[in-house]
Amino acid sequence: MELNRSAMIHDNRKISIQLENLTTKDMSPKGFTAIQGNVLLYILNHSKQGISLTEIQQDMGGSMASLSSMIKRLKKNGYVRVESSPGDDRKKLLFPTEKALEVREFLEESFRNCCDQVFDGFSDPEMEELERMQKKILGNLSKYAKNQ
Repeated sequence: MELNRSAMIHDNRKISIQLENLTTKDMSPKGFTAIQGNVLLYILNHSKQGISLTEIQQDMGGSMASLSSMIKRLKKNGYVRVESSPGDDRKKLLFPTEKALEVREFLEESFRNCCDQVFDGFSDPEMEELERMQKKILGNLSKYAKNQ
């Protein structure tokens, strides 16, 4: 049986979309989309030192314009505050607010629930193999993106 690599790419796209929809549905009672919740958790996990928009983009991907717009919404809704970096007023650091700390447990639980649903029935060896293959795919994408 010959593998249909195009169908595999299509399936990965569908997985991504359905995962986003599942997570957004779980987070919607607090007014978050999946990506907003993910970015806010990322900021919460870097709360001691703060994190720049550029650092978020480099680690998470996505466009700077989309991330910037999302940060503006999170700031407007009282979840994020912006401070100048010590020693470099041009660099802005993002920090979670008290309001963000209050929703942290909700966001973490939403992601846990979604992970439980997505990986239901997977054995530990299957999870390890999937993780290995995902890292390999990401490595390939990164390598070829740099060459373009």
